[in-house]
Amino acid sequence: MQARSALFDLYGDHLRTRGGRAPVAALVKLLAPLGVAPPAVRTAVSRMVRQGWLEPLRLASGPGYSITPKAVRRLDEAAARIYRTGRITWDGRFDLLVLSTPTARRDRQRLAANLSFLGYGTLDEHTWVATRASDDVDLLLEEAGVRYERFTAAHAAGTPGAMGVVRRAWDLGEIGHAYERFVAEQRAQLAGVTVRSGDEEAYAARFRLVHAWRTFLFQDPQLPPALLPERWPGTAAASFFDRHAARLRPAADRYVEQCLDAGNRVPRQKGR
Repeated sequence: MQARSALFDLYGDHLRTRGGRAPVAALVKLLAPLGVAPPAVRTAVSRMVRQGWLEPLRLASGPGYSITPKAVRRLDEAAARIYRTGRITWDGRFDLLVLSTPTARRDRQRLAANLSFLGYGTLDEHTWVATRASDDVDLLLEEAGVRYERFTAAHAAGTPGAMGVVRRAWDLGEIGHAYERFVAEQRAQLAGVTVRSGDEEAYAARFRLVHAWRTFLFQDPQLPPALLPERWPGTAAASFFDRHAARLRPAADRYVEQCLDAGNRVPRQKGR
């Protein structure tokens, strides 16, 4: 598990609802059960500050970091998709982007990852499509320095034609298999985590569960039901995730509070 990705999960799933801030000591303690070493945490934090996701602040217990407004928007959008708090609807129209693709490979990869996160799939090297228009895509493309044109379009062949577009833009078969693998792997890992397990063990298991589920934000555009195959594996996987995320939440919350309390304690000075 990479430290930067783990920090996004930590702030999004635990710290966002607790003020979006934490001392460095608490960040280190909370990522230790995931195998993330303290130097990796500090390096990732510095990188996220440079990228505008975190900002340093001084807490009573010492240095800490808070999420920026940019991070708040990204984390809230991710949480809505992870826990599916909004109903997926579709008006029959696509959001189309025609881009001037960056020449540098690294820039192309970063752009593709960001567009995928926002729910866009690619029809060819320059054309991207989504079933819902993202409010953030204009800012994303402007910050990347990418020239683009944006259109709204409905397929002349109705839903059958739209389903053809969807199958060109996304490999639904591979996404479905990924959901099946997720359930199989997580079921094996969660089998040993019971009510008799310690809070730290439950926290780590839940963290890995959410971390694995979060990867689907870059794979699955969460299409409207009318455009999905019958017996879509993502539906069963979502029920599995919801059940175990809720089951492990109380113990995970206790561990988070314990770490935050320890990180917020002000060290006593000698002689007092």
